[in-house]
Amino acid sequence: MTNSTTKRHSIIPPGTQALYDAFHFAPATRVGDTIWVSGQVGLDATLQPGEGMEAQARLAFEALKGVLAAAGASLADVVELTTFHTELRRDIEAFTKVKDEYFPNRYPSWTAVGVTELALPELCIEIRAAAVAGCGEA
Repeated sequence: MTNSTTKRHSIIPPGTQALYDAFHFAPATRVGDTIWVSGQVGLDATLQPGEGMEAQARLAFEALKGVLAAAGASLADVVELTTFHTELRRDIEAFTKVKDEYFPNRYPSWTAVGVTELALPELCIEIRAAAVAGCGEA
């Protein structure tokens, strides 16, 4: 039996409908208070990649923040991160520096994975997350 608290909701923030329609995926899915966020990458508002790891990481975290807001959550509610890096060993220090700006305490679980490529050749980072809405409240 499914009730309203266990119903699945696709989260499609403003400006992402075209991606949903073209590639058949939701930027996030929410069931109850749990939210799974699809991979966010370092593209700006004009879909241009940021210059280097730090810029792309900031853009990806800002995108993550926006998707979470559309789902009724915040970065404080993130319980798990999975990050995909095209140059994991080279970029991990720069990435961690940016990650720690967005998660200065109450660190989520985190798995970093080295990959050979992402959706665009210029991309160097992709971030996916799981969150539980309301769990980050002090």
